[in-house]
Amino acid sequence: MSRTAATWPVGGASLDKESGWARFLAWANRPEGGLTLLVVTTLVARLLFAWALGLGVDESYMVATGRHLALGYFDHPPASWWMAWGAAHLFGSDAPVVVRLPFVLMFAGTTWLMFALTETLYGACAGLWAAAALNAAPVFGLTTGSWVLPDGPLVFFLLGGTLCLVRALRAERLGPASAALAWWLGAGLCAGLALFSKYTAVLSLVGVFVYLLTERQARPILARPGLWLALALAALVFSPVVAWNAAHHWASFAFQGGRAAGHKLHPFGPITTLAGESLFLLPWVWLPLCGAGVFAWRWPEDAADRLLCWMALVPVLVFALVSLRSKVLFHWAAPGYLMLFPLLGRAVARFRRQNGLVRFWLAANAAVVVLGAGLVATEVRFNWLPEIGEHFALGHDPDIQALDWTSVARGLRAHGLLRGPDVVVAATRWLDAGKIDYALGGKVPVICLGHDPREYGLLNARRARNGATVVIVAPRTSLAHITRDYGGLFHRLVAVPPEMLTHSGQPAMQVPVFIGYGLRWPQGGKATGS
Repeated sequence: MSRTAATWPVGGASLDKESGWARFLAWANRPEGGLTLLVVTTLVARLLFAWALGLGVDESYMVATGRHLALGYFDHPPASWWMAWGAAHLFGSDAPVVVRLPFVLMFAGTTWLMFALTETLYGACAGLWAAAALNAAPVFGLTTGSWVLPDGPLVFFLLGGTLCLVRALRAERLGPASAALAWWLGAGLCAGLALFSKYTAVLSLVGVFVYLLTERQARPILARPGLWLALALAALVFSPVVAWNAAHHWASFAFQGGRAAGHKLHPFGPITTLAGESLFLLPWVWLPLCGAGVFAWRWPEDAADRLLCWMALVPVLVFALVSLRSKVLFHWAAPGYLMLFPLLGRAVARFRRQNGLVRFWLAANAAVVVLGAGLVATEVRFNWLPEIGEHFALGHDPDIQALDWTSVARGLRAHGLLRGPDVVVAATRWLDAGKIDYALGGKVPVICLGHDPREYGLLNARRARNGATVVIVAPRTSLAHITRDYGGLFHRLVAVPPEMLTHSGQPAMQVPVFIGYGLRWPQGGKATGS
């Protein structure tokens, strides 16, 4: 690693150069020392965060449905499903901290890749600031960095591919052909793995090609074989997902493509989307990020400035436009903002030489994130809000989505509802199905009866045959609603006493339970309830 530019600020006390503390500070003041401290401390913090929280609804769903390996899944390509499956089998447990472990470790690699990419372009000090700012942005440092989501491997491989691409472009100009080819193949492999993680990786690749088409000095690269070999390798890595979709009526492609369709104009959609993205990044991080991007676009200092800008602009612009017609989740554009962190790191590295406010900015931002994460983690783990007077009515606990349904599963077993070879558990929504499926540990088949079953739509007919007895767990639902929506699927439906979801031993939500006798699947093995 280069030791150029300024050093990481850790203090300025005059110390005996021979003391161990002085040697530690000298090491920490070097880029490699600062990076090591950043990686280790954030890794430990994320492990604690991963341990404290139960799995969220998306995580429970992915871990539960990922117990069967496949080359594709209804929602996304399989990378994150495979990672959670591998951790669970390696350690013999699917506890939250276990299935999140690969994602926590991968984000430690993401931090290093951000440093390496920025150091390659703008120097080691800029790399350190970029890596630190990345960890201080909640959408990256908390959720992407520790939860079972496709975004973890996506950003890791996007950064790896961008680093290889930058080095391939430089090798085309300065290095031997063999070096350029090796970097091109690395870029292609990472691009394929990014697509193998989440379909939205294609937007970053579009940004690369827009850069090559619009920048005069970059256009000759389009005639180089390395670029097309990289593209072929990416397609080869992604091909199993295409094959899976072809075998399943293009289910995953159709689902994700359909999310961009809408039938109503939302004129303020882009404003709402950009505002939401700023909250996910924190406004005082989002604004400097955008400012660094605008400055680099207007006054580029390096050939890579425009490359990063295009890779950022395409995802952000596409989702802003999609929000004119459809609902957009604010984290979808995060891979675009990811590419602005090297530019922010360069700007901060320069500015901090003239103004100590930059140190305060990053330290205060890190303090806000750590304090916020600590409050959330301890509340979910220990449920301390009721102890200071914040009592919530049943079903209104703000932590419900982060609670595992182990108490519900335990109650179903204790009341003898899971006995018998043909018993199946069902939910009416995919997110509830994921929660109870994860809590049951794969020991009882779980299906989803709702009109949007996601992956369960592909599993329903396999898991439950006609004639099965189905135990239905359906929060906020009555027997009248269940009979109206799903009565046609059963010979008879009855209500039984509800189960209680608990939070640190305290009641959090009552879960109504019903039993359907004599399941009768409609043709195709899917329920059609509302």
